[in-house]
Amino acid sequence: MKLAVPKETASGETRVAATPESVKKFKSLSLDVTVETGAGEAAHIRDADYVAAGASMAPNAGSLLGDADIVLKVRGPNEAESSQIKKGAIVAALLAPYSEKAAIAALADRGGVAFAMEFLPRISRAQAMDVLSSQANLAGYKAVIDAAAEFGRAMPMMMTAAGTIAPARVLVMGVGVAGLQAIATAKRLGAIVSATDVRPATKEQVESLGGTFVAVMDEEFKNAQTAGGYAKEMSPEYQAKQAALIADTIKKQDIVITTALIPGRKAPILVSEEMVKSMKPGSVIVDLAGEQGGNTPLTKSGEVVTVHGVTIMGHANMPGRLAADASALYARNLFNFVSLLVDKKTGQLAIDCNDEIIKGALVTKDGSVVHPAAKS
Repeated sequence: MKLAVPKETASGETRVAATPESVKKFKSLSLDVTVETGAGEAAHIRDADYVAAGASMAPNAGSLLGDADIVLKVRGPNEAESSQIKKGAIVAALLAPYSEKAAIAALADRGGVAFAMEFLPRISRAQAMDVLSSQANLAGYKAVIDAAAEFGRAMPMMMTAAGTIAPARVLVMGVGVAGLQAIATAKRLGAIVSATDVRPATKEQVESLGGTFVAVMDEEFKNAQTAGGYAKEMSPEYQAKQAALIADTIKKQDIVITTALIPGRKAPILVSEEMVKSMKPGSVIVDLAGEQGGNTPLTKSGEVVTVHGVTIMGHANMPGRLAADASALYARNLFNFVSLLVDKKTGQLAIDCNDEIIKGALVTKDGSVVHPAAKS
């Protein structure tokens, strides 16, 4: 069984799908691992390190994809790459199935078995494979570090003989994995941190990290979560009250970090232009939803802009700004997933399509797109 790790071709992608650590683990499953020359360069992994871990090196993607049984990538293969993949091969990557339907159709045409890592079910057994969480955790951390670097003042309170410097105020909008890490990081840097989310259960999480929860705490809010943990749609009256509270809160902030993403849809607007205008000159917004349109109407994906005296950071691929750590976590996620597909005794494929993890991530099989969300 041959496993291939090609170099990423997507613009700005610095991560790699395997590390020397994961190569050793794949070798323990009796898999022959081949890595494209230079695949780990942007993540500061040398070709020699892959060789020392037991991998073979290939000079280009064409020379390793043609006979690989399993192909691991960060971003899904484009149509040109798909044409080089062996018919019937397994592909596991972040396939962006809502937007990259042509690329997924090309994979299906090759008769491949493609898994979208972002479709893994959010169950306890899949936690070690959860690429969205591992990457979001780093994104939340890096958002605060980038904001602190851009912000023209210190983050913590400083008491000096010349006087006291007040701590920075940070508002985190959205208390998922990225938001929680942003709260924790901002607190470690000494900021006064507040956070908001539409799910009542997040209040306790925010407060456990030392943050202040911001929401209109009426009866509607207290019942705004389904039994499955998802947010209910709020009434127009509640939305108006919450918007007024957030608008008043944002005026007092030095840094705002927005994290709201909806799979397959444009990111919701959390910070209006009027709210941006109300912020103090020199304030910073880090928009983690830039690649999906942004949580502000002023965000430019992949750019840092200054509007109304406020710096808005819309960096694309925030985890990729920490390429070494992001690659290490992603590679571990992939190894844990591939371990489900391979018989540990024989080293041969043993795919159980009734397994809820495999079934949840499966996008193409037998020449067809089989996941409803990925169909045209």
